Amino acid sequence: MTERKPRADATRNREAVLAAADALFARCESPESVTMADIAAAAGVGKATLFRGFGDRTGLIHALYELRLAPIRRAAEEGAPPLGPATPPLQRVPALLDAVLCFKLDHRHLALALEGTGGNSPYAAEHYARWHTTLRSALERIPGHADSDFTAHALLAATRADLVEHLVGRQGATRERLRADLAAYTARVLGAGDGGRRP
Repeated sequence: MTERKPRADATRNREAVLAAADALFARCESPESVTMADIAAAAGVGKATLFRGFGDRTGLIHALYELRLAPIRRAAEEGAPPLGPATPPLQRVPALLDAVLCFKLDHRHLALALEGTGGNSPYAAEHYARWHTTLRSALERIPGHADSDFTAHALLAATRADLVEHLVGRQGATRERLRADLAAYTARVLGAGDGGRRP
């Protein structure tokens, strides 16, 4: 049976909703302050349209996050170096972390909203599991590196949206400083995996 394509008006509504949500999250003081009613009003659609298209607020946030993240995810899954799977792990791990950090710097409030949708634990969110698996797989390719599972968690902790928000919003850290600090931290962690001896 041929899968039916979405109606043109449904596609337009979806695009309008995602654009409105993106704009609202970008200029909000707190992600929790953005409601489904706010998004519906900004998009010019009824609340029922939002719930039919996305299920709930969490589903809408996930859809918007995935839309914005898609280019990075494709690059990490099948792209060329430095993000792609053929990249040597000592180059790929810092590149992946830098990409995650830059994404969260560019989409701070959206990332905060998403990390708040994991229920009792932000680590239950699907996007977190994906990044953790990607990093763990790269770390496992580093000779002599032990406990890739924990190391992937520890490295990702340095890119959490709430930490990025604290460092940028509260302490005034610059994008360049955060990227440099993360690169230096990652280099120390990876260097420790072989007793500090880098190839």
